[in-house]
Amino acid sequence: MTVQNNEDGDERALFFAESTPQQPAITPAPVAQTSKSASKTNPNSGHRDRLRQRFANAGERALADYELLEMLLFRSLPRIDTKPIAKALIARFGSFGEVLGADPALLMEVKGVKEATALDLKIVAAAARTMIKTNVQNREVLSSWNAVLDYCTAAMAFENKEQFRILFLDKKNVLIADEVQQTGTVDHTPVYPREVLKRALELSATAIILVHNHPSGDPTPSRADITMTKQIIEAIKPLGITVHDHIIIGKSGHASMRGMQLI
Repeated sequence: MTVQNNEDGDERALFFAESTPQQPAITPAPVAQTSKSASKTNPNSGHRDRLRQRFANAGERALADYELLEMLLFRSLPRIDTKPIAKALIARFGSFGEVLGADPALLMEVKGVKEATALDLKIVAAAARTMIKTNVQNREVLSSWNAVLDYCTAAMAFENKEQFRILFLDKKNVLIADEVQQTGTVDHTPVYPREVLKRALELSATAIILVHNHPSGDPTPSRADITMTKQIIEAIKPLGITVHDHIIIGKSGHASMRGMQLI
């Protein structure tokens, strides 16, 4: 301790002043944020609360597609007005389902959609497919045909490239595996019967269902689709493996080659 004044009284005063414990400064308690101040912090909070309340009261029936998409974007964009972004996404891709099915790179072409937001939308799409798939797993597929169609539609209808998918079944027609064998272009997917046969044998499948999508939206089988299906049937038939159907998925519906008596 350095004393600047040599007089005894000043020294004693300084000593006692420094020896006395200092009381900590009292920090005022934080003032609770009022709804008015909250709205200044996030000017979109009132609109978001109203949407949430409508959903809580009546579910998705009370919301337009763009409003449901708005709500999905709340988590990714907590301080941004998501209405124009949701509307722009649906205008760009055509529907709620097509937004979720869109390629992330294409989603990011819409103003306001960054990589994290595009990823969040793909996570929602994956969650929806997984939920629907539970209606197919561990069940006799032919008796759950509508569930199969719902799952294939959710998985493929809005893809922008053709995918060739195979559902592998055991002797009780229970799903063993669901695999995308090939991904092609907007109007063609290469399919190799020997690869289909090889994989069916590896999984000990006794039946399969072929599925592919038409990104154009029209599920009508092409001549090439019919020819390829017959080639697969002929290749695997000698080994006792049955092709139950070849389903073509479009944005507005599906076509069954078995139902159309094409196989």
